[in-house]
Amino acid sequence: MIKLVNNKVNKALALVLGASLFAAGCATAPDPADEAAVSSYEEANDPLEPMNRYFFELNRFADIILLRPAAEIYDGVLPRQAKQGVRHFLDNLRAPVILANDMLQGEWNRAGTTATRFGINTTVGVLGLDDPATDYGYARHGEDFGQTLAVYGVNEGPYLFLPVLGPAPPRDLTGVVVDQFFDPLTYIFWDDGYTVPVTRFVLNGVDLRARNLEVLDEIERTSVDYYATIRSLYRQSRAEEIANGQTNVEDLPDISNINFE
Repeated sequence: MIKLVNNKVNKALALVLGASLFAAGCATAPDPADEAAVSSYEEANDPLEPMNRYFFELNRFADIILLRPAAEIYDGVLPRQAKQGVRHFLDNLRAPVILANDMLQGEWNRAGTTATRFGINTTVGVLGLDDPATDYGYARHGEDFGQTLAVYGVNEGPYLFLPVLGPAPPRDLTGVVVDQFFDPLTYIFWDDGYTVPVTRFVLNGVDLRARNLEVLDEIERTSVDYYATIRSLYRQSRAEEIANGQTNVEDLPDISNINFE
């Protein structure tokens, strides 16, 4: 009966199983005598790197022929206010998931902020198309079950890059699955197929891509290894999210020796 939930869980599990079947393409461990290479290998924590790079290139190809053109049309056709309305609406739909994880982490002040934002933006903000809550002092923050697991000490696991989903280490992939159970839309649209969830997923992807057209172009242009740069940026971003933005400067990687020219 819980068709949508089961299908999403089964798809995620199928992706994990598929990844395990590609294990033959694991990155070769360096010579133990080469301390620098061993240190770099362990820091990357990317034993499935050949497979991950393959999926990364598949995603880049899909981006070139589909996602980027759609994002450019979206960005060029819709006025700024309309795009802001879409972003606010999608953020408001995410509020129940954020609230659930706020509470699971014992972040009661943040949970109160999330609940207040949802109430204000759903009513005064006309179903979340506007964001008056921010003007009232209730700034948005994000939470997901992957972050919740991290708060309780669960390690990220080996780096994993999947088609469509992108970076999805085991901890965060588990979070994606569990968060479906916190999302009211999962239950509202049990018997209505994938129309609403897929529409939201696609719209969210196009909107985010449109907001990062120039940023991703710059990252790709200045990266010696685009894949490795995205991997590093993903981990830095997740670390900051888990710490609720309270990043310890001493924990940041040393990038002084990286040539971005």
